[in-house]
Amino acid sequence: MAAPMKMMRAVESVKKSTVLQRISVINGSKLIQHCRNLLHRTLCNTSNSDSVENSPSSDIGTSGFAKSLEKMDQINLTDNSIKPQTFAAMLRHSKLTQLGDVENKVVIGTITEVVEDDLYIDFGGKFSCVCKRPNVKSSSYHRGVKVRLRLKDLEMSSRFLGAIKDVTLLESDATLLGLAKD
Repeated sequence: MAAPMKMMRAVESVKKSTVLQRISVINGSKLIQHCRNLLHRTLCNTSNSDSVENSPSSDIGTSGFAKSLEKMDQINLTDNSIKPQTFAAMLRHSKLTQLGDVENKVVIGTITEVVEDDLYIDFGGKFSCVCKRPNVKSSSYHRGVKVRLRLKDLEMSSRFLGAIKDVTLLESDATLLGLAKD
């Protein structure tokens, strides 16, 4: 029983060393495609010059990984419908940049957490804001509810006496205006 296992390990090591030798010979952009083809042939158990015809794995069907690899080969990776953009173009067209000066902007946010009378509200900025729950209709303010906010600052930070760097509270500063009307 131990002899067939040793033989299988020897065949696998020969396959791995052959793959590594072939990879070292190939250079440039064809390297990835060649590695994919070698892996595909190995996993699909197709016969090539390096495989052993009488190996015990030759009668096993295609594995799940080999099937997914075949699907990846069928996908056209040279789809020109998505145009690459520069970082500057993406930043210019981002909603955060288009927001402009945030002071006194009214935005819609979602209550993500309620802790006693504190409402943690996510409005899509870098940090969420914390507002007090109003006394009027306080039961209406629960997790998942859309609310209106007036932004004061996207990040509450300050430089303390003698400090070189600003210290941030990891929160935005905003005033709760009320429930958002759908």
